Amino acid sequence: MRIKLRKGVVNLKKNINRKKIIIVIIILAVLIFCIIQIFIKKTIKNSKIGNNSSSQEIIENLMNLSSYTAKIEMLVYSNKNENKYEIVQSYEKNGDNEKSVQEILEPENISGVKIIQENDKLILENSRLSLKNIIENYKYITDNCIDLSSFVKEYKNNENKQQNENEDEVILSFIKTDANPYIKNRILTIDKKTGNPKKMECKSENEKTTLYILYNEVKLNTNK
Repeated sequence: MRIKLRKGVVNLKKNINRKKIIIVIIILAVLIFCIIQIFIKKTIKNSKIGNNSSSQEIIENLMNLSSYTAKIEMLVYSNKNENKYEIVQSYEKNGDNEKSVQEILEPENISGVKIIQENDKLILENSRLSLKNIIENYKYITDNCIDLSSFVKEYKNNENKQQNENEDEVILSFIKTDANPYIKNRILTIDKKTGNPKKMECKSENEKTTLYILYNEVKLNTNK
């Protein structure tokens, strides 16, 4: 009788231990599942603009631009000449205040020249010559065709805007009817892999390229 009782106790302990092990395994499985879910969500969030982004996500990200920095190469075409510039751009929006800066690096003879636009004010600076000129209520302030933020504003409100894409790129374009006839047509090409602009073009009414911008280094910040 005692032997049977002992066996019963041993079996009971084994069953209890087995149940404990099963409970521990279940808890571990749940924890691992939760960790995997958190990792997946974090990865998706960090990869929102990149290889896994849809074209619409890329466009929405750009339309919510709050600040950016970029180093660009710009070609300006005229009937007889082609001029090349290297420029560092920056833009920041803080509430109702907007400020964009274009600093020329090349050609050397105008290196250091800054073109600063802050709300309706235009400031021209030359650090080497210690020159500063301020133009209040500059009427062309909204038509800075080399600034990415200006493209975004115009695209948002333009009735003639278009959106196209190929395997690697998203292409946004619009016609600014009240602009200078040499820069009426604006085209921005965005890399799908990075979500960053690759190039911007301004074309005349006759579809002749008058301005070409190549983005070498871009960092975008958005309100999203």
